[in-house]
Amino acid sequence: MIEARNITEVTHFVLLGFSDFPRIIAVLFVIFLVIYIMTLTWNLCLIVLIRMDSHLHTPMYFFLSSLSFIDVCYVSSTVPKMLSNFFQEQKTITFAGCIVQNFVFSTMGLSESCLMTAMAYDRYAAICNPLLYSSIMSPSLCVRMVLRSYMAGLTASSAQIGTLFQLHFCGPNVIIHFFCDMPQLLILSCTDTFFVQAMTAVLTIFFGIVNALVILISYAYIAISIMKITSAKGRSKTFNTCASHLTAVSLFYTSGMFVYLSSSSGASSSFDRFASVFYTVMIPMLNPLIYSLRNKEIKDALKRCQKRGHC
Repeated sequence: MIEARNITEVTHFVLLGFSDFPRIIAVLFVIFLVIYIMTLTWNLCLIVLIRMDSHLHTPMYFFLSSLSFIDVCYVSSTVPKMLSNFFQEQKTITFAGCIVQNFVFSTMGLSESCLMTAMAYDRYAAICNPLLYSSIMSPSLCVRMVLRSYMAGLTASSAQIGTLFQLHFCGPNVIIHFFCDMPQLLILSCTDTFFVQAMTAVLTIFFGIVNALVILISYAYIAISIMKITSAKGRSKTFNTCASHLTAVSLFYTSGMFVYLSSSSGASSSFDRFASVFYTVMIPMLNPLIYSLRNKEIKDALKRCQKRGHC
């Protein structure tokens, strides 16, 4: 810490992580390391597969490859630091490092929320307007939707981090979490955090509630279209085209809302930390599996890749 204007400014934070569970610390390290490696492998392989196979050059898989890229960045913003702190006595992170970690984590999370909405619109266009799908979901529109998702997340995170720089941190500096989560930072501030909390609430409403409503409306129209299909086989086949996205959306929103509502006070219990693992670590690993396991086109692409000797 440094002394300036009679205020002791924090220059670093201590990430407590899971150090209060010394008996299982080695087990947790191995579990998180394996999950991280699997997450990187599955998401990067999915990106390469979609890039290599021309049969997957469609809007849905373009969005999926973008989702995999976001998930790689998302999980890499928190897990490497968490892993490196497992066996270190000084589990510290600089103030700048903490801000950067929160910025990347927030940017990727907000961008993923917008991308989920874009993917819901893609499924709406495919099911509700199949004859016009190609003209509606043009390549240029898909690129713009992805770029706007990134820009929306980047802009919102930049604004939030800008307000965070206005706060003073004069001790204590122990974050009872495994990464620099916003509620934990706010509770450590020795200045008024009302404006930051207000901005966080606005961002939550816009990126959480508004995006969720758009997705729900899209699926309401999708459900109506599916119910109009006369054959049960046709309804099942059509539903399967959006089941993976619906599952991923449900996991993303329910886990995030549960954790942030339960920790809105800023306190972080052991349960909150383990619950946070689900949406920060598990979801990026599960997404490529959700979209691939029951996906015939992905399986066919893998077979073609193996025949060419590229897999």
